[in-house]
Amino acid sequence: MSAPARSWLPAYLVLALIWGGSFYFIKLGLLALSPAGVALSRLALGLATMLIITWVTRTAFPPRWSWGPLFVAALLMTSVPWLLFAYGEQHVSSALAGIINGATPLMTLVAILLAFPEERPTRQRVFGLAVGFAGVLVVMGVWQGLGAGTWLGIAACTLAIGCYGISFPFVRRHLASGESSRSIAPIALATGLMAMGTLQAAPMAAVGGFAYGPIGVPTVLGMLALGCLGSGIAYVLNFRVIARADATTASTVTYLTPLVAVIAGAMLLGEHLAWNQPPGAVLIVAGAAIAQGLLPPRPAGIRRLPADG
Repeated sequence: MSAPARSWLPAYLVLALIWGGSFYFIKLGLLALSPAGVALSRLALGLATMLIITWVTRTAFPPRWSWGPLFVAALLMTSVPWLLFAYGEQHVSSALAGIINGATPLMTLVAILLAFPEERPTRQRVFGLAVGFAGVLVVMGVWQGLGAGTWLGIAACTLAIGCYGISFPFVRRHLASGESSRSIAPIALATGLMAMGTLQAAPMAAVGGFAYGPIGVPTVLGMLALGCLGSGIAYVLNFRVIARADATTASTVTYLTPLVAVIAGAMLLGEHLAWNQPPGAVLIVAGAAIAQGLLPPRPAGIRRLPADG
């Protein structure tokens, strides 16, 4: 193993374990908490962790001009999708939720193509999207029909990754471009997202209820892992990989999280994996990789589609 790989690979693998395991942690939270309670706990603990990291690293808080865009970004990246995933996992397995989350790069690409007209679709991107969405249909098993509860869970998880897909081009346009945004440290942006998300999730929990049963040790441990690790430490690990490798390498961690979610669900929760879900997951990951130009390398013969295509 080369020295550069040794400098980022451990953080990369731990990040995949944390984010892939988050769907298992959500199941632990749902043992006693409502979906809104899971979202609020995750955000509050994530905020506490980010505040400690901000203090240790002496990072400045986001400037006032960014508060409005941060509020919208938090709706799209934290409070709403995390509520939806928690609600969805009341009806579907953690493994299925993790597989659906693997389609996030596809949703992001769709949103980018819609939000940024200058990024015209290529044949490779269109083909990758088609493969990925075919994988989503295979995972859902649309040919065999699903119960009402399962459809609700799948719909909630799909809406969640739809929020993720919109959030990335929004953040790119309003928080990650222009001279003023370059002074905002990534840790400060993460702290701002946790703070705004906590403000948003609090009324959700007040209306929808926080818990419906006694809060036991498994729920507490699950929320600590989900909040402190998944919403706190994970950001630091992600920045480490970006700094020591590159952003493209960091983004590929999304391809490992469904695998971790499936293994955790099977080993720790005894979840049954339908025969169609593994091949569907492979199609989703392959489609996302093709659309992003990672699998295979973009052939020289591929050209951009005409403007009206």
